Amino acid sequence: MKQSYGNYSIEWLDEIDSTNSELRRRLPSLDNLSVVAARYQTAGRGQGTHTWLSPEDENLTFSILLRFGKGGIVQLPATEAVRITQAATLSIRSFLLSEGVQSRIKWPNDIWVADRKICGMLIENILDGPNVAFSIVGIGVNLNQQCFDPALPNPVSLAQLTGRRYPLRETLGRICEMICRRVAQLDTADGRYELEKEFNEHLFHLEKSRQDALSEAIADFEEGQQPVKDPRP
Repeated sequence: MKQSYGNYSIEWLDEIDSTNSELRRRLPSLDNLSVVAARYQTAGRGQGTHTWLSPEDENLTFSILLRFGKGGIVQLPATEAVRITQAATLSIRSFLLSEGVQSRIKWPNDIWVADRKICGMLIENILDGPNVAFSIVGIGVNLNQQCFDPALPNPVSLAQLTGRRYPLRETLGRICEMICRRVAQLDTADGRYELEKEFNEHLFHLEKSRQDALSEAIADFEEGQQPVKDPRP
């Protein structure tokens, strides 16, 4: 099912290996700000070798394509690729704030509420010489999930924080509108300056000991996941 809006379009898939992988496969045929969302991912990916696990129809798992240069966003040098991270993370922070939830950005692109993770991203940039030609921004937002595997180190969902359940399609539309507004800031020097300033205001780094412990806990959890037969027909 495909939904078209003023600046972007969203295609919903029942099941896919990874929305980032799907955008990469279809890269030549997709317009700037094309979005692919999945009700269920069989091989969702996070940073590095990590996976992103989400039950069907509980959370938001989607990717958005950014095209730079002619016919897309203003040309962006690879040395300034962090601007993409800034636009994406601030979009999610703005969405959470609209729901009354304060959040912080854990370097480089996780969103935490207090000490709990509500959103992760996988941003893959494709270069053309010294410039970014395309960026595939994969985002996973814990939206409605109520029960997480106790072996996971620190997850939380928006529904747990607010006590409300959120419609997937409507909520993704709201988030995409915020992403479009943030991405538009990339077109001007003033906009890029504001992105950097706001990003730095809400950014934090974990001290090494805590980051190492978190990474070890995630690795242990992923190692303990055994393949199981999908019960769905």
